[in-house]
Amino acid sequence: MTDGSSPRFLQGAFAFDGSGYDKPAPLDDALRYVVPVGATAQPVYFRGGNSTKQMISVVLYRDGVPMRYFPIAARGATHVALRVVEDLLADTVLELYVVAPDGLSGTVIVDLGLVEV
Repeated sequence: MTDGSSPRFLQGAFAFDGSGYDKPAPLDDALRYVVPVGATAQPVYFRGGNSTKQMISVVLYRDGVPMRYFPIAARGATHVALRVVEDLLADTVLELYVVAPDGLSGTVIVDLGLVEV
């Protein structure tokens, strides 16, 4: 990219065990991103797929606080272009969590696209 921006992605297929819709759980350490010193970042889209027979939600956390919820239908998929983007400053920590019914096990496919400037 010639404008000085770089794409960053948090993505993959991850197994999970639900602990209740009110108890978000981190998916995997690979789904953690820290904005580098001297840079800003913006989340620009989320894609997700759900292997289970029940609705789940992926939650984007910013510095330990929920920032966005992405519900995914039973055996469904979603694509969300984030129209409202925010500049995330250096040292901001982003993480993806899952909320699912207690005892539900499955796999979620996630792809969060970011632009780092």
